[in-house]
Amino acid sequence: MWDHEIRAMASTHAIIASSVFMATVLPAALVPGFSVYGTHLLWLYSVSGAVTAVSVAVFWLLGITPPTKKHTVGFKLSRLFRSCLYFFLSCLFFHTVVVLYGAPLIESALETFSLAVLLTSLTTLRCLCVLGPNVQAWIRVFSRHGAMSVWDTCLQITVACTVVGAWVGAFPIPLDWDRPWQVWPVSCSLGATIGFLTGLVAAPAWIHYHRKHLTYKCK
Repeated sequence: MWDHEIRAMASTHAIIASSVFMATVLPAALVPGFSVYGTHLLWLYSVSGAVTAVSVAVFWLLGITPPTKKHTVGFKLSRLFRSCLYFFLSCLFFHTVVVLYGAPLIESALETFSLAVLLTSLTTLRCLCVLGPNVQAWIRVFSRHGAMSVWDTCLQITVACTVVGAWVGAFPIPLDWDRPWQVWPVSCSLGATIGFLTGLVAAPAWIHYHRKHLTYKCK
């Protein structure tokens, strides 16, 4: 029933997943000493920037972003400003949550905020691309039975996989293994990225498998 949208979703996710790969491979070829562990923050921001740029471009080209009723320059600038504000507030939100879960409050604050930027790029940015800066729509999508399209369901799956991945990534940190990937926040960043990539694969696969049982109307 939604084969066209599922194929578009799978293609979109393949492009976004490729951006994560390129954000890891290209700097390694161009920047001396670049590595996921050794220059982790550089890798983290490389992935965040690549996912942000590619996601915005792809969702805009596909027309997934909800249309606006007003086409004035002032309204578009206002919407852009609100989107940037929500992105920043999301970074602060994730930073606070991570601190409440045990991250150092002052020590390693840059690393904690960098992880928050990555989580925002992998989760909140997709909400902004699909739903726009509409908090009520976000609440609806992430409430029970709130999805009204395949893209809403996709949001639920990818966001959940990313957050769970970051959470699972925190488990090895306290263990006395002395591994380079146990340094804060390497394992959480890798867990979030792996969870995000898992969500990109799982979302279209799950929707395709359950498409006969989905009752909402597609956009």
